[in-house]
Amino acid sequence: MATITALLASYVGRIVLAAVIWFVGRKMIGLVLDLLERRMDKSHIDQSLHSFLSPLVNITLKVLLFLTVFATLGIEITTFAAILGAASLAIGLAFQGSLANFAGGVLILVLKPFQVGDFIEAAGFSGTVQEIQVFHTILKTPENQKVIIPNADLSNASAINYSAYDTRRASLEIGVSFNSDIKRAKEVIREVADNNPLVLQDPEPVVVVGAHGDHGYVVYTRLWAKTGDYWNMRWSFLEEVVDAFNEHGIEIPYQQLDVHVTSNS
Repeated sequence: MATITALLASYVGRIVLAAVIWFVGRKMIGLVLDLLERRMDKSHIDQSLHSFLSPLVNITLKVLLFLTVFATLGIEITTFAAILGAASLAIGLAFQGSLANFAGGVLILVLKPFQVGDFIEAAGFSGTVQEIQVFHTILKTPENQKVIIPNADLSNASAINYSAYDTRRASLEIGVSFNSDIKRAKEVIREVADNNPLVLQDPEPVVVVGAHGDHGYVVYTRLWAKTGDYWNMRWSFLEEVVDAFNEHGIEIPYQQLDVHVTSNS
């Protein structure tokens, strides 16, 4: 009887101690995560790493807490590790996509093809990177839509980072009617480019006749702007070209159909 009582007391003690470790451990994990968040904010760590590191630390600490609780209950860690290893293999086979996304997130953070705040085009979507999380990356489109892209797709496919450099070039094709003076048209386009404050003069704007279209000349215009001014430069420049063409009597080509009527009498 005494042996049974001692055995029960031992098990009850382990259960109580395991419960205390569990609740205290949860509180400690919360404190550690809060401290980590504050330290990363003060250290101005890259926001991409910030959103990736916190969930990873959270998962790691909780796994360690589970192992500690099991050890306190008297469960052999080696046995549990073997079971965990077998379960991990089965889970790994079942969740290959998730593991690929995790590996893709690590590659993105290490290689840094883009970071939070960049405007990118990838996986058929364009938008500003809001978060790089453990398994996926979140984009915000210009239409204010939230796009969630698996990290595996981003790390294994081509992507365009429009924010990678300080400047960006606009490649425009401006039509000029065959009835207009093409040399004067080129001069007018260049004057508009020189007078637009958002158009950079280094590199110098390029204005050349690039093709003879079906209805007029095609003037290839290459302009550089600061990346943040790109769209405002493009829109304002095209509008100013229309106003300048109207002022100087330069026609923009339009589709037309010549109809010849013959009469047999």
